[in-house]
Formats: sequence, C-alpha cells, structure tokens
Amino acid sequence: MRDHGGNIDGARSLFGGAPENWIDLSTGINRVPYPIPALSPDAWQALPTQAALASLVDAAKRTYRCETNILPVAGAQAAIQLIPRLFQIGHARVLSPTYNEHAACLLGAGWTVEEVNTVDGLAGADLAIIVNPNNPDGRETSPQRLVDLAQKVGHLVVDESFADARPDLSVVPFMTGVDNLFVLRSFGKFYGLAGLRLGFVLGSADSIATLSAMSGPWPVSGVAIEIGRKALFDDAWAQVTVARLRQEVSQIDRMATAAGWTVIGGTELFRLYDTPNAQDAQSKLAQNHIWSRIFPWSHGLIRLGLPGTVQEWTRLREAMS
Repeated sequence: MRDHGGNIDGARSLFGGAPENWIDLSTGINRVPYPIPALSPDAWQALPTQAALASLVDAAKRTYRCETNILPVAGAQAAIQLIPRLFQIGHARVLSPTYNEHAACLLGAGWTVEEVNTVDGLAGADLAIIVNPNNPDGRETSPQRLVDLAQKVGHLVVDESFADARPDLSVVPFMTGVDNLFVLRSFGKFYGLAGLRLGFVLGSADSIATLSAMSGPWPVSGVAIEIGRKALFDDAWAQVTVARLRQEVSQIDRMATAAGWTVIGGTELFRLYDTPNAQDAQSKLAQNHIWSRIFPWSHGLIRLGLPGTVQEWTRLREAMS
C-alpha cells in the first residue's frame, strides 16, 4: 500500500474513537461539499447514455475554459493510471516531491522514472509530469512556462487537481495546437465529493479517443454525471467557496504560526507546515481525533486540510494550542 492521506482506518486503529468523532484533515478535500441535488431514477437505474456523457463534457468545457477534447474518468487517479499505457515505454521525469501516484503508476507500467526538483530538469524526458499547483507545497508554474516545456519533452502531463481556485495557473486555455499536452482535473476535491469518483483528462483528439477506448463505454456513473453537470454550472457556489477558502487559509496559517510552526505553502484546500517533529505533531492532533498528513521523506513537514464546520475549527484550534 502506497503512502497516502485519507487513511482514517489506520488512524482509528492507533488512536481509537468512533468514526463520527474523527475530523479527517489528511486530504485536500473540501469539507464543505457541494449540496447533493435530487437525482433522477435513471441516474441509479439506467446505463449512462452518450447524450448524458456529452452534456457533462459540455459543462466541464465551460468551467475549465476548454476548447480541446475532454474525457470524464473515475477521478484524476484513473487518468494517472491510464496515461502511462498510452505510449511506448521510455524515460519519464516527475517534478518532485509531489503526489506519489504519478511515479508509482509509471513504474508499474514499466517506465524508467527520474524525480527532478526543477522545471528545467524535466526537459528531454519522453514523458514529463508536473502538478500545478503542487501537492504538498503549493509550488506554482506559469502556463506560458508549461507551454514552453511541452516543446522540450515527448509528452507533458499537467495535473491541475488543485487548480479550481486558481484559474490563472491553468494551462487549459493555451492547449490549442499543443498536441503532446495532457491536463488532469479533479472534481471531487474542490466540490468536496471525492466519493463520487469524477475527474477529467484533456488532450489531443487522437489521445483522448484512445483513452476513451481504454476506459470503456461507461467511464463514469450516471450519478456522477448528474451531480457533476449541475455543480459545474453553479458559478455562484464556486465563487462563494473560493472566497471562503481564501479567508480560511489565512485563519489556519495564523493558528499554525501561533503553535510555533512555519508556513511552507499550499493551496486553497490544504496547507503545508514545518514543525520541530511531524510525528509528534500528528500524534498530538490524533489524540484529539484529528488526522493529518505527514511524509516518510521528511522529519518536520505536516499537511493539513481545512476544517469545515465551526465546531471543527474550534477543535483544531484547541488541539493546536
């Protein structure tokens, strides 16, 4: 099992407590989710139609300012697992540290994987991977730099799973004519509905057609289609959510600073801090049934998602004080 956040079962096995008493801040999932609308019987009972899938694609194109080809998939993770199998196996480079599934899925597909720590270090790869903004530190790369990088690699994958609140960072509006560029978008993180398993992959017509064939005739569920389509058209909810998250980022950063932690960075959905001892910090929070994310490659770094309710914020403040 690869190291991930969201492993709340492991937290409970170590620290006890009923599931409903835990606050899981180990992921970057919005804890104030999009309200689930009433669903048609067909969403549950019928196979998704091509017309329904097309309507979801239209909603995604509008939201992501997309003029290229787009495929709904069962979360960005599905695309991360499929893309390495699109091409002849070669040498891949991943801008690290980052979400570890990228390197793991490449290795599982037979690729040679090199982790680099600069954007320029990706040049020359047969397949290059960059997460923008990055998980876990929030590192940002401008769209123009990404377009320039695409000319220096065989294929470029830009994972924009945390870009909903930062449309200025998205390379999607610049994809026209860049046939070796893929963009991944996550639905579940920003909309707080990770269990829906919905995401999108954008790319050239040929590549998306191949990925579509690999995904099968029903790549996402009827429930995901109906909820996703409604949420993606709800601009008012998205605007209110972005404003709230930006305000709360400042709030959690102040709490961390007061606790003696150093702010490293992050996004609107998670923050990364340097602590004297991340294991100790995680354990202290876990004793209060708040789960966080630490990393096997760092002694001091801890990542926290943002609480949802007033009660969750109060519990976190008390646990950190």
